[in-house]
Amino acid sequence: MELAVCVIGTVFMDIKGFSFKSYNPLGRNLGEVEYIHGGVGRNIAESLANLELPVTFVSTIDQSAIGAEVETRLKECRVDTSCLWNAEKDGMGVWLALISEQGELVGSISKMPDLTLLGSIMSKKGKDLIGNSSHVVLELDLNSQITCEAIKVAKELRKPVYGIPGNLDVILRHLEIIADLECFICNDIEAGQMISTELQGLSIEDLISCLSEKLFTAGKSSRYMVVTLGERGAIYYDSVRQKVGYQPAIPTDVVDTSGAGDAFFSGTVMGLIKGVPLSQAVIYGTKVASFTISHNENIYRGLASVITS
Repeated sequence: MELAVCVIGTVFMDIKGFSFKSYNPLGRNLGEVEYIHGGVGRNIAESLANLELPVTFVSTIDQSAIGAEVETRLKECRVDTSCLWNAEKDGMGVWLALISEQGELVGSISKMPDLTLLGSIMSKKGKDLIGNSSHVVLELDLNSQITCEAIKVAKELRKPVYGIPGNLDVILRHLEIIADLECFICNDIEAGQMISTELQGLSIEDLISCLSEKLFTAGKSSRYMVVTLGERGAIYYDSVRQKVGYQPAIPTDVVDTSGAGDAFFSGTVMGLIKGVPLSQAVIYGTKVASFTISHNENIYRGLASVITS
């Protein structure tokens, strides 16, 4: 079957405030405010398309000028939007983010979209959408109904699922789903919550030991797992080769770190879909993340050239 990646996830409108000087949470802060297309699913769909993979995006948008603008941009990036449905209200979420002068996220508030329409679509058409795909990318914390049903159908149809967490709401209640994934990527804070262990401050060696014992466990892990560590890089586990490895980050002049996770995920998954070993795929993910955080938008076109540089 030819490559056909089905991305199931959300669309958000990101409202980002960039502080000119040291951010003071109790005072007034001068800076710039920008409106940027976001959402984990939307970011990944655009990134994978920019990495020259054929992508169909399954989601909802508002029946508004902003919703139309989101769809237009995706089409311009060659994303198939035939499965992007209009909702009368709350088809998209909103993410309010505050970015320090160093490009670090210092505060945020999220409003989730109403997932009723997406849930109905997946119930009626999910089997056909997944069946017509070669690979499935799933934002795991949509809701239990959508997540568990999508993984169940993909498993029945033998379609590999690449999962990324949103807010851990679903994952923490259904940790068993990770074993059904081809690949699961999260950050160290999320990994710590999943194994009820504080990982912040541990050395790379201690992190590898702890994650190997508690997360990278036979029968409980996905085929490939990656835990990102921000500016320290990432630790990965390849169950096929029984290998745990470490990938350092690339030194980067940071503008905005808020899109790093989605970017890393996209680059890594692109590599796995194209058949490279996980040890090489995480290098792709690292390059895409490094390029992304050096700009103030979530996604940039021309990403395919980044991984070959």
